Amino acid sequence: MLMDFFSENSKTSASSMWATCHYQERVGFKLYIPGDVKLDILELLRGGREPRQLASNRNLLEKSLCPVMVGGKGTLCSAEQLLVLNLVLCGRHPCRPAATSPNPTLTHSGKGEDNRHCAAAAAADTDADRSNPFPPTPPLLWVKKLVVVVGCCPHWQKPYMAPSWRSSPDGHSTTNGNAEKKQPADVNWDELGFSLTPTDYMYVMRCGSGESCFSEGTLLPFGNIEMNPCSTILNYGQGLFEGLKAYRKEDGKLLLFRPEQNALRMIAGADRLCMPSPAVEQFIDAVKQTVLANERWVPPVGKGSMYVRPLLMGTSASLGLGPASEYTFLVYASPVGIYHKGHATLNLVVEEEHHRAIPGGTGGVKTVANYSPVLKALTRAKAKGFSDVLFSDAATGKYVDEASACNLFAVKGMVISTPPDHGTILPGITRKSILEIALALGYQVEERQVSIEEMLDADEVFCTGTAVVVTPVGSITYKGKRTEYGAKVDGVCQKLHTRLTGIQTGQIEDTMGWTVALN
Repeated sequence: MLMDFFSENSKTSASSMWATCHYQERVGFKLYIPGDVKLDILELLRGGREPRQLASNRNLLEKSLCPVMVGGKGTLCSAEQLLVLNLVLCGRHPCRPAATSPNPTLTHSGKGEDNRHCAAAAAADTDADRSNPFPPTPPLLWVKKLVVVVGCCPHWQKPYMAPSWRSSPDGHSTTNGNAEKKQPADVNWDELGFSLTPTDYMYVMRCGSGESCFSEGTLLPFGNIEMNPCSTILNYGQGLFEGLKAYRKEDGKLLLFRPEQNALRMIAGADRLCMPSPAVEQFIDAVKQTVLANERWVPPVGKGSMYVRPLLMGTSASLGLGPASEYTFLVYASPVGIYHKGHATLNLVVEEEHHRAIPGGTGGVKTVANYSPVLKALTRAKAKGFSDVLFSDAATGKYVDEASACNLFAVKGMVISTPPDHGTILPGITRKSILEIALALGYQVEERQVSIEEMLDADEVFCTGTAVVVTPVGSITYKGKRTEYGAKVDGVCQKLHTRLTGIQTGQIEDTMGWTVALN
């Protein structure tokens, strides 16, 4: 939090902190920067380059500024600390150092109201300046009155305010701890579907040119990101994504479900696409930070869950075909309800023209390139009233592959069958969990090729996935013939769904060790 930063690095008074964190007003604050960094910053500013170019210099931010902003302990700054810095560096109004001051003062180059506020901010900080214990000489450079307009940065969609401070009716700053952060979001949970609801923060981590691993990341306000039009994610689809959920328990605490499995799947996919990947620990930590920062958006029990989307992208420019030299790992989250809202069961149609994946391809990898090819078949199917498409294997067209974004299961008596994880279907984490739950409940589980005819003859058919959870299939249409499955309240699908969701939400004891509690 900003308060932690200022309490460690200066004796700033409460009145000057109000000038520091006034929401949707001009913001003034001090930073203490090592002498060997000041020349890099000031040279960029004096050279007339846009300040936002400095923000894109990740090495400078991560290796130089961030450790200083937490008291020189060698760790990255908090979200609030880095965000205020980014607002300065990304602001529309270029900053310029005052040449007449031994301690350079950076202010807006604009005129009128901007400059009037600069004077006001300077007056507000006068008392704090007199009591400042840090000398204005190397190795520390005292940069005073960095003044920006909150929300003017083109990278963010909305103004930002450090969560530690807020305005009060009498015009004074007040600490709110985590109260504001924990207030439930203004959402009609009963109407929640599976669509994006922008939350407060996203997590960003980068792997620079010549580096083989990711540095530590930081939380940023949720919003648009800049990307070179020649980046490999845009031109060659060099990107992966994951999907997992956070759940709220009856006591209000939060649970993640098997995040290490998502991390391992991303590592495997990254290897297939010649990309570095965050370590398992980095992945889980990023997910945890994202969920906790957006805690107020996690739906109440029984109203939905928080869908967490980690992205791994090649973000450096490469006109010729080849791996990127720089990569970005980004995590965002959104509260979601039922994926197929309003449908108790799914009506599938077997796709006979297009195939989702081929042997030796990337069907078993959660690459972004796997999903747009299914859109034509999916759109055509939905236009005819179907819920989803059932894809067959590309080699023969006789065997079940998977649906557009979920795995398929067939139930016959006490036997549960599903296509094997052989490279053309995604090794779903919900799929893996259902197989283990079914074994624990005494069912016989088979991972083998399942023909379409066998699927049509099954007692029950259901789909699994992070989004669909465990959803029964009501019918499958193949070559114009519709096969229906009777809805079974006490069927196998319902039993598996109840056990899985009970574990995910903490209503059933997790004897599998799958859930991760968040404080």
